[in-house]
Amino acid sequence: MTKIGLEIHCQLTNLESKLFCSCKANYREFQINENICPVCMGLPGSLPRLNQEAVKKGTMIAMALNCTTPDKIAFFRKNYFYPDLPKNFQITQLNIYGDTSIGGAGSIMVGDKKIRITRIQLEEDPGRLIYEGSSTKNQITLVDYNRAGTPLVEIVTEPDFENPKQVREFLNILSDLLENLAVADPSLEGAMRADANVSIEGGNKVEIKNIGSFHDLEKAVHFEITRQNSLHSRDITITQETRHWDDKRKITISSRSKEEELDYRYFLEGDIPWVKIDSEIQEKLKSKMPESISSKKERYISKYNIPSQVADVLSSDKFYSDLFDESHTENNAKEIANIITTDLMGLVDTREKLEKSKITATHLRDLADSIQSGKISRNSAKNALYEIVKTGNDLSQVISELDLGNVSDESELTGIIREIISEESQAVEQAKSNPQTINYLVGKVMQKTKGKADPKLTLDLLKKQIG
Repeated sequence: MTKIGLEIHCQLTNLESKLFCSCKANYREFQINENICPVCMGLPGSLPRLNQEAVKKGTMIAMALNCTTPDKIAFFRKNYFYPDLPKNFQITQLNIYGDTSIGGAGSIMVGDKKIRITRIQLEEDPGRLIYEGSSTKNQITLVDYNRAGTPLVEIVTEPDFENPKQVREFLNILSDLLENLAVADPSLEGAMRADANVSIEGGNKVEIKNIGSFHDLEKAVHFEITRQNSLHSRDITITQETRHWDDKRKITISSRSKEEELDYRYFLEGDIPWVKIDSEIQEKLKSKMPESISSKKERYISKYNIPSQVADVLSSDKFYSDLFDESHTENNAKEIANIITTDLMGLVDTREKLEKSKITATHLRDLADSIQSGKISRNSAKNALYEIVKTGNDLSQVISELDLGNVSDESELTGIIREIISEESQAVEQAKSNPQTINYLVGKVMQKTKGKADPKLTLDLLKKQIG
């Protein structure tokens, strides 16, 4: 039996400042070692000051993951030496005096599988190591401390995962949840990282670190399960250790023996007092939480009759669900959902494209209304959408410039249809005996009008002309 547990580190990227000082939380916009101060560098005499907003965001995450939320929380020093840890200790949380971390036991469903959350703790991120050099022999290690002190939550799960696929699905769900809460942007480089603890029946637990993406994590877990099964089949002891993922060779490699909690010499952080989070504060935070993804999905299905699969895709992405909610009416909701999930998501399928996109809720509303009123065809709407995303021009301007308006003049369409009937005499005869084949003729009209013919009017006129 395989057991897999996760330790997920997610930066609270939407905060203004670091966890214990006023330096910017968004360290990515700075040159190396510019976003630092005596506090995040741990200089003698400096004192940490807890970011209140980080506590609020952490509590909201705990609530969203159905975790217990304590009345008060405490911080501890986790002592270890590493070049990117300027103080030689990390300020974090630990449940020594009862449940004093930002979140206690909780759970989240992955399909039919219940994944238990052990705890959620609020802590500071260390700095970042940069390796330079063309080979291992002349490689040097540099340290950028801009990231040191960035607020993050560590989410620890029970070993409830049975296979790598469940791990990947869980991380996707968690990523969507954090983005929907508006506490983080998990798509930023290094904003969401995960380590995995893997063991098979009869073997010790092995931790895998240094994994760059969800895709790599899935591969690393799969490799580690295979490696451990191979050792077990040959009666070789599986050592409890920490292993790193080698992205080039696609294997895990031994790094060090696994530390125990005693090795970190935890003790209470005396410079930060216990923080009280009573029921009144918790209720206020709960009232400010956005609608959950599952609630959105249910609303889209029940209120607007949007298909379950479309509602699932739409509700799980904050950008697109916000766009939908801003643009739709009861009359055009299904049309807008279809435009977003079928066309728009394909046009802006990367972060860079999304940031450059000029699409607005007004654009979408106008596009859906124009399709429903017969002003433009669905095919023309796709061309218009491409132009709008690129330029941000009004729909009316795009229709005029690209000549996308529907051919809905009955006399003009009748003339085109007569040409098609003359050219496709065999198909016309087939349509007389088998009405379904008339769609072929509709397609020919669309082809001749470059997709601009009104589909309903085209069908009606064809039926009249064929008799």
